[in-house]
Amino acid sequence: FIQNYLTITGLLFGILVGQTYYFMYQQQESVFLALFQEVTEAKSLLEQISLVCQGRGKVYDRCLSSMESYVQNDLKILGADPAVTLSTRPIDDPLESIMYMTSVGIPGKVYDTVKSLRQARAWRLGALQRKLPRLHLGLLWLLAVIEVSSFPVLGAGTQTIGGYGILTVEGCLFAIMTFGIVLTLGVVGELWQPAGGAYNVDSVLGVMVEGLEEELQQRMSGNSLNRADDFSFPPPPSEISL
Repeated sequence: FIQNYLTITGLLFGILVGQTYYFMYQQQESVFLALFQEVTEAKSLLEQISLVCQGRGKVYDRCLSSMESYVQNDLKILGADPAVTLSTRPIDDPLESIMYMTSVGIPGKVYDTVKSLRQARAWRLGALQRKLPRLHLGLLWLLAVIEVSSFPVLGAGTQTIGGYGILTVEGCLFAIMTFGIVLTLGVVGELWQPAGGAYNVDSVLGVMVEGLEEELQQRMSGNSLNRADDFSFPPPPSEISL
């Protein structure tokens, strides 16, 4: 009975941990895809703001300030509750401010880009939202404790058959099993965290938005980044004498 008890406990633990790991890995993949799409849309919005509002003085500066607020207080904040972030009032939404400042009477061309950026933002917040409660991880740790504690009970009395040397072998097997279980649950716990840790997107996001932040700061400081000024036409051809 004790041997079957250990087998059933280990099988149940393995199935639940495997399914949990697969689910968390899919969620992590969704976060990466959503962030790549959102950063791409944010770069497109910055380019459109420069084309539409450049030369309009305070409107251009306010649009760039709203864009900076979006990057610093929304895009780069991965540890905030996604549901709370999504419930922000429209008056406090920097994307809403950009849309109003670039539209007169009817939505302008920037509206489509803001709409696409909001959709990408929704995908990112949905991917960051925790789908598994903390109780789920607690149940996994409970199953792990049950499995580990049943191993010494199963091996009790074996020294009468194989001698005391067999206890050393059982001790090594017990240590390996405990290390494997703790390591597996540690990986699942790291994947469960939306930000921070070895398996999260914090460092990747910092690299992704580095170019966006640099371009935004240059535009706010007055550099237009217009490459047309650097282009020089070739000299006219010399006259051909007949």
